[in-house]
Amino acid sequence: MFVWLRGSFLTGLVVIAPIGLTLWLIWTVAGWVDSWVLPFVPVWLRPDQYVGLSIRGIGVLVFLIFTILVGWMAKGIIGKSMISWAEGLVEGLPVVRSVYKGLKQIAETVFAQSDTSFDKACLVEYPRKGIWAIAFISTSAKGEIDKKVPVDQGKTAVFLPTTPNPTSGFLLFLPKSDIVELDMSVEDAAKLVISAGLVYPNDQLSGVEPTPIGEVRQPSRIGNA
Repeated sequence: MFVWLRGSFLTGLVVIAPIGLTLWLIWTVAGWVDSWVLPFVPVWLRPDQYVGLSIRGIGVLVFLIFTILVGWMAKGIIGKSMISWAEGLVEGLPVVRSVYKGLKQIAETVFAQSDTSFDKACLVEYPRKGIWAIAFISTSAKGEIDKKVPVDQGKTAVFLPTTPNPTSGFLLFLPKSDIVELDMSVEDAAKLVISAGLVYPNDQLSGVEPTPIGEVRQPSRIGNA
């Protein structure tokens, strides 16, 4: 009876935990956005003044509407002129200017330029030969880095994430021959990193023959047949 209860509890936990954590994360993020946005909303526009209850998510809705309006205005001539005028003011502030340029470049790279996002997952030998780590292919090395790295063949920039937090990591510049491309998607590779190797893509597990102990399956490198 105890074994059956324990098995049922663990099965239920596997089902409930992802749903509960997802709802908790959405609820927490919505409350965080509300705490930042609602102080700027006039009192007469808040629905809780008429309903009598605090409705979570109103700040998220206001933020989305405000962002859409700003984006729509920025596409016009007047909006572009206002942005240029504001950026001109920022250029005159020494410290703020550097912070603004850095944040603007990051935002444009992440949200606007889809061709510079991580398109492929790969394997690299890190921190030493014989140890493989999952990384994400960024772009080809350009400019001074491409010229001064003493490698004749092409060089590629890869991002090596840390576990279990993939938002931090290392930027590496490697020869293309040292990079092993993976067939799995970037999302599946990210799941594998976050779970510390516990969650594998389903299609990678089906039809895979077990490797005998002592043998290592060598993956094919980029550019090799």
